Amino acid sequence: METIQLGEISVSHTRKSVKHVYLSVHPPNGRVTLVTPYKTRSEVARAYVISKLDWIRDQQEKMRAQARETPRQFIERESHYLWGNRYLLTIHEENIKPSIRLGHSTIELTVRPDCTQDKRRDLIYEWQKSLIKDAARELITLWEPRLGVEVTNFYLQRMKTKWGSCNHSCGTIRLNTELVKKPKNLLEYVVVHEMLHLLEPVHNQSFIELMDTHYPSWSNARSELNELPLASASWT
Repeated sequence: METIQLGEISVSHTRKSVKHVYLSVHPPNGRVTLVTPYKTRSEVARAYVISKLDWIRDQQEKMRAQARETPRQFIERESHYLWGNRYLLTIHEENIKPSIRLGHSTIELTVRPDCTQDKRRDLIYEWQKSLIKDAARELITLWEPRLGVEVTNFYLQRMKTKWGSCNHSCGTIRLNTELVKKPKNLLEYVVVHEMLHLLEPVHNQSFIELMDTHYPSWSNARSELNELPLASASWT
């Protein structure tokens, strides 16, 4: 890997066993990557990036303008999102074991009177994590026979720059826990995307053809996902 520096724009250039050139601007912070065939000379790669500078800047500007969630305080009547729907947080203070119940339009959190904001946050996060774990497991079970692959294990993690990732050699995938806040069809898109990397590890033409075959609406799903508000955490 090498870095192509053009003013304020830094491009990570990787040579791989591909037939075509792939230039990408990645959400949420506009990171730029270039994948070229092995024999591509550095000066050719640089010239290609220069020819695409206007497009790169346009994509980065769109990402910078993308809405971000305001920090959650985990207080009464605060808005929280689950599977793309808005719920109001209601808090009940009782000297019993903490619990969470999903109502028609509310998330009902029962905690002890001395429960701190950090503890409320952790309770909500672990609850959301359990929801996305169950949903992801169902989707993987559904798609394994369709794609002819086997996911040996999957992991959930807060990720700042990716919605998912795949370890091709181990047969595992990793999903961003923030997906629990997005519509379920977008979780399905990410799951299918990562599972197809078990067949084709890189984003080449073969991978695009696999996505077109098995998940034809993938481009729309990707656009929708990348236009939704990002988490309030500092993305680096």
